[in-house]
Amino acid sequence: MTNQRRHLHPDAGICEAIAARHPKPLVFATVSGAHLYGFPSADSDYDVRGVHLMSLHEALSMKEATGTIESAGVEHGVEIDLVTHEVRKFMGLMLRPNGYVLEQLLSPIVIRTTPEHEELRALAPACITRFHANHYLGFARNQYDLFSREDPPRVKPLLYVFRVLLTGIELMRTGVIEANIVRLNDSHGLSYLDDLIARKIDGAEKSRLSMGDLEFYTREYERLSALLVEEAGRTHLPEKATAHDALDDLLLRLRLASGAK
Repeated sequence: MTNQRRHLHPDAGICEAIAARHPKPLVFATVSGAHLYGFPSADSDYDVRGVHLMSLHEALSMKEATGTIESAGVEHGVEIDLVTHEVRKFMGLMLRPNGYVLEQLLSPIVIRTTPEHEELRALAPACITRFHANHYLGFARNQYDLFSREDPPRVKPLLYVFRVLLTGIELMRTGVIEANIVRLNDSHGLSYLDDLIARKIDGAEKSRLSMGDLEFYTREYERLSALLVEEAGRTHLPEKATAHDALDDLLLRLRLASGAK
């Protein structure tokens, strides 16, 4: 496994230091969160997500190895949160209807990459099913509950609501995972999203919404949720992931390669 660097975002270099301190070899590290979703504020932290590889000795040992490693730090005044899963655990998550891990895998903001990362990316379409709609519906419901309970309601959770619903709708229609709300809105043309994004980026995410705003956004949440259900009902996506054997082959190759070092 040859580790490479590929900085595709002008600020991604500040995440390299925390990735370099990771105690395990990284299959990949990418940026998720607001920077991926298209609405980072000036003070937004970086959510770095990725996959690490345990040694063959750890994989064969009776001792239970840590499946997830979390760390945080500050680089150049910016908070960076790093979470990585061991490759076998991550592959298991890929085979579930979990859009979140596929968004991390396919993120264009890449900090560390390897040939195996590219193999995983190539296998992502074979992991997508019609049941990923349930993931996005559930995520949107949770975010809307957070939004509606706050006083005053904030822009940030509302943007998360619309982002995940549009991602789910686009996925059901095209089979493609798009996590950036700006690009998603290019095809949906929801004018109110431009205002919400601008408020979030300018740091006005905590500004108060009027009762009329709340009623309008509730109707939009319900409308887009219903549209996602409709799209899931007519999608051509399969019911089951088909990448299991290919992922198993890749995992065995990674384990053997780690044992040869």
